[in-house]
Amino acid sequence: MLDLRSRPTVLIVDDAADNIDILSNALKDDYRVKVANSGERALRQVYSDTPPDLILLDVMMPEMSGHEVCRRLKANPDRRRIPVIFVTSMDAAEDEAFGLSLGAVDYITKPISPAIVRARVRTHLALYDQTLELEKMVAQRTAELSESRRQLIGCLARAAEFRDNETGNHVMRMSHSARLIALAMGLGPLTAELIQMAAPMHDIGKIGTPDRVLLKAGPLAPEEWTTMKRHAGIGAEIIGEHDDDLLRAARSIAMSHHEKWDGSGYPAGLSGDAIPIEGRIVALADVFDALMSVRPYKAALSLEAALDYIRSQSGRHFDPTVVAAFEHCLPDLLEVRQRYLDEGDTGAAT
Repeated sequence: MLDLRSRPTVLIVDDAADNIDILSNALKDDYRVKVANSGERALRQVYSDTPPDLILLDVMMPEMSGHEVCRRLKANPDRRRIPVIFVTSMDAAEDEAFGLSLGAVDYITKPISPAIVRARVRTHLALYDQTLELEKMVAQRTAELSESRRQLIGCLARAAEFRDNETGNHVMRMSHSARLIALAMGLGPLTAELIQMAAPMHDIGKIGTPDRVLLKAGPLAPEEWTTMKRHAGIGAEIIGEHDDDLLRAARSIAMSHHEKWDGSGYPAGLSGDAIPIEGRIVALADVFDALMSVRPYKAALSLEAALDYIRSQSGRHFDPTVVAAFEHCLPDLLEVRQRYLDEGDTGAAT
């Protein structure tokens, strides 16, 4: 016999004490049994820190029916996978079909047969365990693929850096800063992480920019500037069009991070909300880090001078909402700079 603590837990929900006794006696030798005599009490147990592994649920209950209990359970992302078996005297085919349409995995009609209950519970707990194990395997494989994509993007970003005057630390600072700004804007952790992972690809198109333009120390001539601006479109072509969320974000950032809020940017001259939000965020993160970093053609600005510039460009170069989020998380942004500081660059204390 299994140790009680290692047994699956079955929650019996019924307003009739006799039915609870029959079901409990049928299952108590093999499972931990919990009971609830109302829908409200059942949901409290379901939403507790120790939810059941399976629910046997009566349909005809006062105040909250079993159908409503099931509907609420399946609407909760954290609990919807718990298998529900309706146990009811409603034996019409349409009743069973309706119960299954709500997300129940099975339908047992009264009078209760202990042998049938044990068989159904055993079957659906085994299926539930298999489902959980499959989900773990899928999650692990998804994480492996995500890490592979992250490494590939990092390699491509490094390829662009080798042809540019920027450093790997610039990309680290800029991508971490973009994530912090996205979080400050309320975009959520998943979107913020996506932007952080895609941001290193922002200048991948510089691979296609001639050295005489890319590495020129002085100001660019008009025709050279035209050549330089093509890197946004080249980057989008290198990444290509994909269904993958990460690659879609990387392409969008490569194409839009030089657009400006007032429409004076490139390559498409987009303005306002027509510029993808990820491009607006990376634009500010990229410029802020560049202002405070040493380049062969310029010295690093002080923090005060960099902030003055960013604020002066709110509503012109930058989305004012992004600037506000940037101001809100500035202490965290400066910590990122300190963590990945290059020699000669401006730190947080300057």
